[in-house]
Amino acid sequence: MQVIQSIQNKIYEIRGERVMLDFDLAALYEVETKVLNQAVKRNIKRFPNDFMFRLTSSEWNSMRSQFVTAYSETKSGKQNMPSQIVTASQNKRNTNVTPYAFTEQGVAMLSGYFKQR
Repeated sequence: MQVIQSIQNKIYEIRGERVMLDFDLAALYEVETKVLNQAVKRNIKRFPNDFMFRLTSSEWNSMRSQFVTAYSETKSGKQNMPSQIVTASQNKRNTNVTPYAFTEQGVAMLSGYFKQR
């Protein structure tokens, strides 16, 4: 039950779509974000716009500010939202490159790819 809750906490609504971000999916599949994104690029024809899209800088900055707020509130004891904190792997992320957001269809496509490995 805790695993399901953890996954549900990593589903966001962006542009009217329920999505998961590349780094959360990479953690779920136990691969580096770079590996996940390389797999997508090698199979880009399988990921049309309704399967995934890259966040705009403003969307990503807005989400990051929400993560920081959630982390600050958790540390001060006001609220417990550890799943909303950007993972340590994001410390290495190129700040000029925003994450990919995968819709339900995109997540299903990735799931099929990483199950085969």
